[in-house]
Amino acid sequence: MSSASTIESKTRLVKKLAYQAGFDFCGVSKAEFLEDHADALEQWLKSGKQGKMSYMERYFDQRLDPALLVEGAKSVITLLYNHYPAQELPKENNYHIARYAYGQDYHQVIKKKMKELTENIISAVGDIQCRIFVDSAPVMERAWAQRSGAGWIGKNSLLLTKGGGSYFFIAEIISDLELVADNPIPDYCGTCTRCIDSCPTQAITPYQVDGSKCISYFTIELREEIPENVKGKFENWIFGCDICQEVCPWNRFAGSHHEPEFRPVEMLFNMNKEKWEKLDRNSFNDLFRGSAVKRTKYQGLKRNIDFVSKEE
Repeated sequence: MSSASTIESKTRLVKKLAYQAGFDFCGVSKAEFLEDHADALEQWLKSGKQGKMSYMERYFDQRLDPALLVEGAKSVITLLYNHYPAQELPKENNYHIARYAYGQDYHQVIKKKMKELTENIISAVGDIQCRIFVDSAPVMERAWAQRSGAGWIGKNSLLLTKGGGSYFFIAEIISDLELVADNPIPDYCGTCTRCIDSCPTQAITPYQVDGSKCISYFTIELREEIPENVKGKFENWIFGCDICQEVCPWNRFAGSHHEPEFRPVEMLFNMNKEKWEKLDRNSFNDLFRGSAVKRTKYQGLKRNIDFVSKEE
């Protein structure tokens, strides 16, 4: 078998194993310096759009060069995993949390699946160097997803897919395994500006989000008091925000996930504004044990609830 045929067969095998592991997409891009993203990232940081997210300022070179994360890297394998819920949490007389945080922390859920996947790949192709990344290291996941043909980066800066919208977690395997790279697909946003027009804090400009103005930033990343100048603009969001996804026409194609660990605990379906406002530490722990919402800690979520409850 020729070298090219071997690479092609390994590529098919990796994708087959990924789909067997439950991932909704698997694509490959060549592990190379992200030249076309370097200037934009530098300007984004210089203009302070990272807000208080100082970690975004670190490891600039690693964000752009996968060879600095895995020696001899040849391929970046992009994986998508659906998190769109089969059943929404009640909207009426309620505060809102982002859909991705309904169930168990995706970092742990997906990392476990990826570890099993890499073990299966190594078992099939032999010893290789690889690292897995689930939104937990300096990796420009959307850039790699775009290069792999998973979708395109929309005007709200999220990865959009033709078949399922944007409610996907993105994960990568960077490896020294040589695989056949996929081709990017075109941008299908067209003239649509719904995400830009609908953002309450005007955080979105075409293909870029000012992180320091985003509701998700204020309710998750910011550890200080929320500025008074955004009061009245949160539209009942207390952890994250899905507005720019809710209005995106491509999300009419979103299908429900099949991951039991992403299902909300029953208590969440019974919450309303009054119960949120009376939330105590024990109830917080019961609602969000093992959840990504734990990142805010109890005091952080209470701060958000208090801030939003005084908007009315």
